[in-house]
Amino acid sequence: MHIKQFIAAGLALVILVNCTNQEPRTGATAQTDDHFAATAVLSDDSALHIPELEARMNKIRQSLAQPLPVLLLEQTDSNQAKAQRLVCADTRFKANLFDATGQPCRNEIFSIYAARPQEIPKGHQTASVYRVELYNYALNLTTIALADVTTGEVLGVNTYPQTQPDIPEFLKALALKIAVNAPDVIAALGYRPDEKDALMANTKTSLNRTRCERSMHLCVAPTFVKGDKALWAIVDLTDHRLVGIRWTHVGTTGPAPRISERNLRFEKIMTCNCKQQQSIDKDGWKMNYVLTSSDGLRISEVYYQGKPVINNAKLVDWHVSYSNTDGFGYSDAIGCPEFSQAAVVAVTQPQVSTLVVDGKTAGFVLEQTFKSEQWPRPCNYNYIQRYEFYTDGRFRIAAASLGRGCGNDGTYRPVTRICFAGTQNNFSEWNTNGWQPWTTEQWRLQDAQTRYTPEGYQYRIADAAGSGYYMTPGNGRFGDGGRGDNAYVYLTKLHPDKDEGETDLVTIGPCCNTDYHQGPEKFIEPNAENVQHSGLVIWYVAQLKNDDAKGREYCWAESYLENGVYKTRSFPCLSGPMFIPVSR
Repeated sequence: MHIKQFIAAGLALVILVNCTNQEPRTGATAQTDDHFAATAVLSDDSALHIPELEARMNKIRQSLAQPLPVLLLEQTDSNQAKAQRLVCADTRFKANLFDATGQPCRNEIFSIYAARPQEIPKGHQTASVYRVELYNYALNLTTIALADVTTGEVLGVNTYPQTQPDIPEFLKALALKIAVNAPDVIAALGYRPDEKDALMANTKTSLNRTRCERSMHLCVAPTFVKGDKALWAIVDLTDHRLVGIRWTHVGTTGPAPRISERNLRFEKIMTCNCKQQQSIDKDGWKMNYVLTSSDGLRISEVYYQGKPVINNAKLVDWHVSYSNTDGFGYSDAIGCPEFSQAAVVAVTQPQVSTLVVDGKTAGFVLEQTFKSEQWPRPCNYNYIQRYEFYTDGRFRIAAASLGRGCGNDGTYRPVTRICFAGTQNNFSEWNTNGWQPWTTEQWRLQDAQTRYTPEGYQYRIADAAGSGYYMTPGNGRFGDGGRGDNAYVYLTKLHPDKDEGETDLVTIGPCCNTDYHQGPEKFIEPNAENVQHSGLVIWYVAQLKNDDAKGREYCWAESYLENGVYKTRSFPCLSGPMFIPVSR
C-alpha cells in the first residue's frame, strides 16, 4: 500500500507491535566578527544582564583555569557520575582538551545516558554501559566514549570533527533567555515573547555570513509564530549572543491538538522499543529493530530466505533549509521520546502493516512516526520512516515529511545510512558504456543527466560471486506521489572500529548546505579509500522541495473545517531507493 493510501485509510491495516509480540525575509542581518562582514548590524545587546548567562561565564572561566578544562555535567545520578569520572581519567578522552600550543579549549559534557542496545559492544551488560558526549567549542569537535560502570572500563572513545552533539536542556534554556531578552526580537514581534511559546529551541541551525554558517559555531533558533509568519531568533551558543533574526511564511492552520495519554504512551515506547530490540520473521524476511536516541528506527541483522542482506540501516539526520542564500534552517534528529535530545520524537510504537500492490498482498511494511506535539501547527514537524519488504526479495528504505514545518519555501534532506552485509562487495554505476565499477570512495548527484538501465537501475552492489542488489533511486516512478529525489549518493568503506555510524551518530552535517556537504563526505575526504572487495556503506540524501500551492501541495499539511471541527490533511513527500535482487 502506498503511503498516501495508507494515511487516507486511517491506518486501518496497522498492527501495533508491543513488547509481547511484537516574508518575505525582514529584520536585521547578523552581527559578525571582522571575518564575516554583514550588510546590517543587530542592536547592541551587550548591556543585557541575564543572571544565568553571567553564572555560566563564571563557570567557563573557572573550568579553563583547572588542570582538566571541562565543564562537567552537574545533574547526575550515581552511575552517570561514575561514568563521567571514568572517561575524564582516560587519556584518549582527554586528547583534544588543549590546542597545539597548550592553551585550554572550552570543553563541555552535554549528556550521559545508559547506552542503547545497538551501542554496546558484545560481552558487556546492557544496564552498566553509559555513553558520554563531550563537545569542544574551539575545535567544533565531538568526542563520544562508552564506560562500563560495573567493571570501571572505558570501552571505546571516538572523535567526530566538525560535528556537534544534540543540545542539552540547560543550553536550550540559556538560548531561550538570550532570545526573549534580545531587543531585536522584541522589536520585530512588537512584544517580549514568553519562553514557553518558543518552538524548536534545542534544534541546531545555521546562518550565512555569521559564525553559524556551515555549523562552525553551536547555534540554535528559538522560533516564535505570529499570525501567518514565524520569527527565527538565531542564537550563537559558542559566543552566547543573538546573531540574526529571519522571518518565514508558515500559513494559517487550526488550533493546537490536545495532548492525551502522552506519558503513558511514551513509557511504553521507551520500555518496549528504546531499551529492547524487537524482531520480525515474516514473508521470508527476518530482522531486528530498535528505536535509537537520535538516528530514528534502526533495523539490523536483516536476512532474506536465510541469506544476510543488511547489517543495519537507519535515518541519521533531517536537514531542513529555508533559504538558499541566507542559509538558515534546522538540523533535526529523530528518536526516542525521553532521555534523548531528538528534536522530533517517536509518538507511537513501530507499526507493521500489509504491503498491497495492485490490490494484492506483496509483503509487509515496518513504519515509525516521529511528530512534534502541536503538529500540524507552524514550526511543528511530522516525519515517517518506512521500510518496505517484498515477498520477491525486493526492499525499499524510505522517509517522508508530512509538513508543515516552519516555512513554505523549505528543502528537506533526510540522511539515510545503509550498511550492507558481506565483506567482499563491489559497487558499480550504470552509464552509456555499461556497468562501471567504483574503485574508491566517492559521491554522485542524481540529476537530469543521470543514466539508468532500461529497468530503471542506476547502481549495483554485489559480492564476488555476483550476488547482490540493483539500486533505483526515487525518480517519481514508484506510484507514491514522489516527484524524484534529486539524491546525493555516497559510498564509503565500512570501518566498525572507527565508528563511522555503526552506533548512534550526532548530527553529522549542517542544515543548509546546498551542495554535497551533507555530512557523509566527512568519511571520504580528504583521502578516499579503495572500496573494491570490501564491506560497504551507502549514504542516501534525498532533496525534497516543499510546496503549499493549491493543487500542488508537497511536504505540507493543513487544517480544514469539516462538520464544524478542525481536521488535518497532509501531503507527504516520500523518498528513498528501491533495491532489486540481481538475477544470475
